[in-house]
Amino acid sequence: MKCEICGKRVGFGCSVSHSKQHTHRHWFPNIQRATIMVEGRKRKVNICTRCLRTQYKAAR
Repeated sequence: MKCEICGKRVGFGCSVSHSKQHTHRHWFPNIQRATIMVEGRKRKVNICTRCLRTQYKAAR
């Protein structure tokens, strides 16, 4: 899981309960397969939704 535009990957850290017990966990980026224009050509890429939103706003 990696965004081909910004390079966003899985984030790691700990869940901390009320008793301060730390357990390891990870956060997955919201990666979608989308067709976008790259250098004037249509291309299918794995892209995070933040970059997809930015691409949509730039095209308007």
